[in-house]
Amino acid sequence: MKKNKQNIINNKIVILGSGPAGYTAGIYSSRANLNPIIITGNVPGGQLTKTNMIENWPGDYKTLNGLKFINRLKKHALKFNTKIINDHIISVNFKSKPFVLTGKKNKYQTNAIIIATGAIPRYLGISSEKFFLGKGVSTCAICDGFFYKNKIVAVIGGGNSALEEALYLSNIAKKVHLIHRRKNFTAEKILINKIFEKIKNKKIIFHELCQVKKIIGTQEEVKKIKITSIKDKKNFYIDLSGIFIAIGYNPNTKIFKKKIKMKDGYIVLQNSKKFSSQTNIPGIFAAGDVIYNSYRQAIVAASSGCIASLDAEKYIEYL
Repeated sequence: MKKNKQNIINNKIVILGSGPAGYTAGIYSSRANLNPIIITGNVPGGQLTKTNMIENWPGDYKTLNGLKFINRLKKHALKFNTKIINDHIISVNFKSKPFVLTGKKNKYQTNAIIIATGAIPRYLGISSEKFFLGKGVSTCAICDGFFYKNKIVAVIGGGNSALEEALYLSNIAKKVHLIHRRKNFTAEKILINKIFEKIKNKKIIFHELCQVKKIIGTQEEVKKIKITSIKDKKNFYIDLSGIFIAIGYNPNTKIFKKKIKMKDGYIVLQNSKKFSSQTNIPGIFAAGDVIYNSYRQAIVAASSGCIASLDAEKYIEYL
């Protein structure tokens, strides 16, 4: 059986990703009359579509639903005639111009690209965490911590992110259980010192050399977790309302491996005088969670999408 030949779409600029960074880049590029194409990726809207409530978007003092918020960004981009294509890029060729992007549906040729493919949190790998995602399982204390005021929660991890989440939650929750599979933390000393102060005051309970084996609850919410001690293999349970998984993030950059300069999976920007969002390849720009390994806020992604768009506009004018 012959494989269908893909359509080849030529465009001045292609934006990869449909989160706050991608849609913001689309809005600004459209207003500059660049007629951009946004390719949504496998998960249109990205991480934010899985966030139930957003309370820190400036100017929107009423609580926002993540999916509705992303749809607002999409409508804003469409208002300026941004072309949005539901496709997922599976391979790239940056060796010559025009750049070539091969998707599941189409092939794209362009002289300028904004990579805004985002990042996804690492998970424990147990089946129950997927079921309870959004029902008590979270990966962002700043986003969701408020909803666990005076409740018992757990933070899983031992690096900077986990300790920062535990410290943040300790000022909101009734009690925080910090669960780490190692004996020692891998975080900065100053964070470790702060954690031990909280442990001393019994605001945080530390469970070292432990692993979460199962999350237990109803159809609507988390009720408890099953933990196994690595040391003696004994099991025990903790009653709680929320679980915050903080074992790191993986940027969505696999297809760019060996194609573009990266460090630990994150795209490295050249920060040139002309284009601060440019990668090591002229004409390719990056924005959002693919460049930031610590800032995980919609407003940060949106602002970097704006910068990448302005840089791309200058670059296209230069061409």
